[in-house]
Amino acid sequence: MLYLNETEAILQKEAWEKVNRSLLAKMLAEYMYEDMIHPEKVNEYYVLTTQNERKYRFKAEKRYFDSYDVKEETIEVMEKNVWRPEVNAIRFLTDIQENIGMSSETAGHLIKELNHTLIADAYLLAHHVKTSDQLTELDYAELEGEMSGHPWITYNKGRIGFGFDDYLKYAPEMQRETKLFWIAVHRGLAQFQSVSELHYDKLIANELGEEMVQNFREVIQKYGKSPQEYYFMPVHEWQWLNVLVQNFPEDLANQKIIPLDEGTDHYLPQQSIRTFVNLTNRYKHHVKLPMSILNTLVYRGLPSERTVIAPQVTAFVKDIFENDSFLKEECEVVLPGEVASINVSHPHYSELKGAPYQYLEMLGTIWRESIYGYLKEGEKPITLAALHHVDPDGKPFVQSLIEKSGLNADEWIKQFFGTIMPPLLHFLYQYGTVFSPHGQNTILILKDYKPARLAVKDYVDDVNISDQPFPELAGLDENMKSVLRSEPPEGLTQFIFTGLFICHLRYMANVLVTNDLMEEKDFWSHLAEAIQAYQEKFPHLEERFKLFDFFKAELTKLCLNRNRMVDYGYGDGDDRPHASEFGKVRNALHDIRQETMTI
Repeated sequence: MLYLNETEAILQKEAWEKVNRSLLAKMLAEYMYEDMIHPEKVNEYYVLTTQNERKYRFKAEKRYFDSYDVKEETIEVMEKNVWRPEVNAIRFLTDIQENIGMSSETAGHLIKELNHTLIADAYLLAHHVKTSDQLTELDYAELEGEMSGHPWITYNKGRIGFGFDDYLKYAPEMQRETKLFWIAVHRGLAQFQSVSELHYDKLIANELGEEMVQNFREVIQKYGKSPQEYYFMPVHEWQWLNVLVQNFPEDLANQKIIPLDEGTDHYLPQQSIRTFVNLTNRYKHHVKLPMSILNTLVYRGLPSERTVIAPQVTAFVKDIFENDSFLKEECEVVLPGEVASINVSHPHYSELKGAPYQYLEMLGTIWRESIYGYLKEGEKPITLAALHHVDPDGKPFVQSLIEKSGLNADEWIKQFFGTIMPPLLHFLYQYGTVFSPHGQNTILILKDYKPARLAVKDYVDDVNISDQPFPELAGLDENMKSVLRSEPPEGLTQFIFTGLFICHLRYMANVLVTNDLMEEKDFWSHLAEAIQAYQEKFPHLEERFKLFDFFKAELTKLCLNRNRMVDYGYGDGDDRPHASEFGKVRNALHDIRQETMTI
């Protein structure tokens, strides 16, 4: 099947030029932020001359945190001494290759990722036509499929490993329901872990039902094997077809891994592609599965050691919550835990010193508590990513929420920061523990369209602890300490500063400013006020406020595009790539507080 109708529907000249202009504006803005390109300001334009003597010009407005809002309709290129509108993002990439010191190997792979991204953007343009007013009424699981991906990374829907058929079948923007395929894995190969109140038989009975559990046992018995010697676990169809059969043939031949059947429940993939919400029963667990595709910076597998320890991390986080009245009773923060996991290490790759990390993350499952089980009457969850979404008519999603809430923008944003910041700050300051609260991991719970509570998920990848000798961390066992990332003070601060402020809030602020909903300074002032209000409430933590300082004049600039394009490329290292450090970013919160103190 060639999907010719689908190709034609997506790839229309006018749409292709539009998504190229949008991506080009994003590339200019983010590469300027990451100090990869340095256009000159000439009158009302910024002008960039590339090493191959091509000239680009565009208009842009400066924003806080050394950022820019590039006006896509103003981007032009000089051709035959005439300025013409530029509509080719890939050509721009090849033009700046020498400017930024990008290898041809990296550029070649990146062209592929950018083309995949542009195809997905063209699909979104053609098919996602719901207004922001309509989106505010969508359920959490469906809303995720309306989002357009990482706001900072320019190759945000690269999905290397997918064919066009895979894209049409599995991408979250397709919003196609799916069933999960189940396999049986011999217990000699697999590690099962869970929180203390959940054992394996209880989990599987809840996920499959007794009838299907019995059917699966009978399949194993037909092979002359004992069901008690196996764990049942779901796998993604794409992973089975493209990775598992090819990499585990010995275990399949020896019936150490036995294919079973599809489950009966229907699921919907979320923005990460590999996390699924159960639509048949929304109170059942969300399921996270490895998919060995390269998307954004990493292969989307499940790291073995973190998969094994996930329930233990959940127990650690929940123990803090249960014993802290501020988190539990005042904030009522929601912590959907990763309560069970199965990891299967590859028998050969795991013995290979320095093996590429993606081969160590191919087979596993994590079960996470459903957000729906935590909601009160009238509450509605949305991921933070929705708050910088703009509909096809140019109306921001957050504007629709503000209008329906009955608050003005200033009141809504104050309530927003008063909701999300206190629990994040409390975990950091009081317990030396931080989440990575970017737009996908952080869930805002609304009540009557107003910010009401915060939920934070994804502990397996994104819970990190301080390297300082805090008594609150003294009880952690060495196994936990060896797996969780232990960071010095600025490193830990960066998870909130970069993960939330830079990776999410600067885009949200830009949407508000561009649509005349709020002054930029007012937005960031409300954030500064929320941090200060927390600090005034807990003066006994003053030394830690200095240690994890959100008001420093500058912080290390972490770069995501630079990591792929210049520093890491497409190498097959034994560890996942992390954000690159390059230069400093001027901290608007410092400037705002300085102004406040001098008034």
